[in-house]
Amino acid sequence: MPAKVILNPYSGRGRAAALRSKMEQSLARAGVDFELSATQAPLEAIELARQASRAGFSPIIAAGGDGLISEVVNGLYQEYPDQVLGPLAVMPLGTANDLAVNLGLPLDLDQAAAAIALGAIRTIDLGLAGEWVFDNNSAVGLEPIVTLYNIEMVRLRGTVRYLVAALRAIGDKRQWHMRLSWEGGQYEGPTSLVTVGNNPITGGLFRMAPAADPQDGLLTFVYAYAPSRLKMLSLLPRTLNGSYVDDPAVHQIHSPWLRIECEPPSPIQVDGEIRSTAITDITYRALPQRLQILAPVGNPSARH
Repeated sequence: MPAKVILNPYSGRGRAAALRSKMEQSLARAGVDFELSATQAPLEAIELARQASRAGFSPIIAAGGDGLISEVVNGLYQEYPDQVLGPLAVMPLGTANDLAVNLGLPLDLDQAAAAIALGAIRTIDLGLAGEWVFDNNSAVGLEPIVTLYNIEMVRLRGTVRYLVAALRAIGDKRQWHMRLSWEGGQYEGPTSLVTVGNNPITGGLFRMAPAADPQDGLLTFVYAYAPSRLKMLSLLPRTLNGSYVDDPAVHQIHSPWLRIECEPPSPIQVDGEIRSTAITDITYRALPQRLQILAPVGNPSARH
């Protein structure tokens, strides 16, 4: 059975469509036999992944950005919620390509195709946010506000857009009253953000969960309260290397689960996509060793 390529031509603000021919040539040169399906609407990749997995295509190749990868993973999870998923491969055609960067997957298309052809497998954890699984990160509070601003800004491109969106969100000075509970602990009080990581980097720039490890079987979440714009601005540059978690206002925790209740309602992002604009409670769970990823030989924990 050939591989199934699921392409989002709109990934990277149209970059994926422009690189489609080059991507197909890279796969062909590497000797990867494949069929390609292109999405036409948001969330379509979920059903395409379900159909491809039922039909026995292997591997399933997500050709696009982090949003497409997340949809493909959710399709696989919906089809086989109690099984190890995959193998999944990535042709990185997005803006930030956070998952590829976090896992050390090739960003060059020829090298990505070569890794797919070699078939070395790395198995990673997933996170569950309500009904949505995530491979990279999820968040409530300030971070999805940044995501909403990022969606609005069509003129800026690349990681600069994420940074400008962060500055706009800080300018809003929003805060929530949250009740958090996790294995062995709890917190209740004013909160600016809660970010839940399976990997450290999100938005192409920010190490929001710097101690996150996608193979430790746990979620790594960070919660923080910054009472002023000045405090938020002082923390922002430190998110670039993750040192913001050393501030007394910031707390980084490892746990297999996390329950959040918040007032007023908060938006929630899952792998960079807004899944609700107003949630009042959400439960996160770790799904250890649930996704097989094709990675280059020599990648940590990759095996043939």
